[in-house]
Amino acid sequence: MWISSALMPFAIFYIIGFGLMAKRPVFDDFLIGAKEGMRTTAELFPTLAGLLTAVGVLRASGFLDFLGDILKGPASLFHIPAELVPISLLRLVSNSAATGLMLDIFREQGPDSPLGLMASLLLSSTETVFYCLSVYFGSVGIHKTRYALTGALLATAAGIWASVWLGGIVGK
Repeated sequence: MWISSALMPFAIFYIIGFGLMAKRPVFDDFLIGAKEGMRTTAELFPTLAGLLTAVGVLRASGFLDFLGDILKGPASLFHIPAELVPISLLRLVSNSAATGLMLDIFREQGPDSPLGLMASLLLSSTETVFYCLSVYFGSVGIHKTRYALTGALLATAAGIWASVWLGGIVGK
């Protein structure tokens, strides 16, 4: 417990000490980094605002429920419960929106239910693919992502499958 409390001050003092030993203007370097960080934030803000707005519109319009109803059949072929389909779709874009849907499952089914375990595992074993790709590639100006999207979606599919499988085993 004490290690986590001491780690951050140690890291800060280490960085400052290393900079002073290298005869670097530590505070000036900090200000330059802060300016670059603010510039990057300003460049990414439209992308993030668009993603968050799209998620809000999807949830409020009922389109997510409609899409979940359409995908129930294909999901059942892979033994994915219909309640996890909207969470899986939202998780690709927004962690907070997917967490909200998971909390709805907790209220209805309970966190220790098989469905609650599957939802918890799903959020733990998948990533916000489109959010990460837009932020990370957008921050450095990469427009051609090659196989990053395919690989991320395959990893997400594996995470969904593993969460359903493990949740089914543990929930029994």
